[in-house]
Amino acid sequence: MNDLERRYLRLLRAYPAEYRRARGAEIVGTYLDLAASDQRWPTPADAADLVRGGLRQRLRAAGVTGLVPGVRLAALLALVTASALAGVWGTAELHPPPVEWGVPHVGPFVSLGVVAWAAWLLVAVVTAVAPSRVTRLAITVALLLTLALPPVAAVLDAPRPPLFVLLPQVVLGLLGLALPDRLPTAIRLAPLLSALLTLVATELLVGLDAVDSYYGITMTIFLPSVGGLLLVVGALLATGLAAGGDTRGGWALVTLLTPAGFLAVPGLADSFGPAYGAITFTELAVTAVAVALAGPAILFLTVVFRSRRTPTPNPSGHPCPTCGARA
Repeated sequence: MNDLERRYLRLLRAYPAEYRRARGAEIVGTYLDLAASDQRWPTPADAADLVRGGLRQRLRAAGVTGLVPGVRLAALLALVTASALAGVWGTAELHPPPVEWGVPHVGPFVSLGVVAWAAWLLVAVVTAVAPSRVTRLAITVALLLTLALPPVAAVLDAPRPPLFVLLPQVVLGLLGLALPDRLPTAIRLAPLLSALLTLVATELLVGLDAVDSYYGITMTIFLPSVGGLLLVVGALLATGLAAGGDTRGGWALVTLLTPAGFLAVPGLADSFGPAYGAITFTELAVTAVAVALAGPAILFLTVVFRSRRTPTPNPSGHPCPTCGARA
């Protein structure tokens, strides 16, 4: 056994043990046949392919094959929501307070947040016209710009959007990275349409000004309402898909609990905090940590529950030792 074969076998541990015993030699042999004569390490593409294949087989063995398609569906809904919020906040940034109010702002904009919201609006445009891999690159850039806002604002002593606005945007963007590789044209237009609709609605119907855009009713009403709407849409999709025996919607709904929870952080902190008085940073931070733990935990417990209810398939295709039928 040479070094390359040994390294492929190490990557093969991503697969379930029973699957490795049944097909491990065949899989490694295929990669070795395609490798260059002087190759000593698996290529990054081969390594990623083995890890993805192992994950799929583990999900199949656990009886949760709908999880990955469900996460991809949730990613699309998350990207639509992130684009809609960018339309709201991007428009609000265009309405700085009058100079005589003495409220600090950044030139003709409310804060440095305009840079991040412009990046997220660009993501919506890229999603409509470019392949998914380019969209993921655009999302990554938007995420980095959003994460950079707090330290850059501190260095420049400039205003920025509050953390309870930035954090759910980051979570939505991270989930958006799981966007499917191929999407119908009509679906690709959804983030852009949501951004345009909220941009127009904010400008014409809401008329947010600089003072209330981030710290008014937003803290306890607007963002939690967006999170609730996201879950309602997810629940409707789950119900409709389940009627046809499709589990994607259910998995998408469970996945969306985390970003919806982050959107609801101001409302949750207000509900569990004192009856009177402003919400403190500590209350917001504790609530955010609770959501960060609870959302993934519910998803993990759902996977465990489903896997225990589903019999393990026989990957070799040989007669099942307990039932006498082919797996």
